[in-house]
Amino acid sequence: MNRFESRFSQLHILLRKVFPLLLLVVILGIFVIALQRIDRSSYDNQLESLQNAIHRDIMQCYALEGTYPPSLDYLTQHYGLTYNTDLFFVDYQVIASNIYPDITILPVDKEAYED
Repeated sequence: MNRFESRFSQLHILLRKVFPLLLLVVILGIFVIALQRIDRSSYDNQLESLQNAIHRDIMQCYALEGTYPPSLDYLTQHYGLTYNTDLFFVDYQVIASNIYPDITILPVDKEAYED
């Protein structure tokens, strides 16, 4: 066996040992990225669902009672609004009983869901 064949053989053995490990690292990386995207998508869906639910309940209250709800607690007590307070903070500002309230929905943990 000459020197070139010996080095080629050593390289071949090294690749056979390292390649499965590299493949595992790549697969785990892809898996982690996929989980992060799924988590972000779930968060975005929950945010959109909360926005729609608040808007729907406000409009229902206005249609039935003739005034906009006086508070967010009023919506939860009388119209069944529920949401995860660990994920979202809802700022509900009443302007007047005949003007649509100012609503701001903020994430509780901003760093967890920033792009």
